[in-house]
Amino acid sequence: MRALLAVLDPVSIDIIDESHKHAGHAGARDGGGHYVLNIVSERFAGKNTAERHRMIYSALETMMKQKIHALAILAKTPDES
Repeated sequence: MRALLAVLDPVSIDIIDESHKHAGHAGARDGGGHYVLNIVSERFAGKNTAERHRMIYSALETMMKQKIHALAILAKTPDES
């Protein structure tokens, strides 16, 4: 995930795997993980929340279909953090 998010030139990335909290959930049974992502990047400047999330989903596109079932995102610029 970190490698794919590198295209956003992050100042910091914190990825928390909460998959263990969802054992038995349909997405977990299929191998998709549940994650919380806190990411700070200057590239989010001037972008609203939806635009920032689209940038992240685009970067993680190859993982979103199978490896990620749920992703909670907090995306900020360095000035906002």
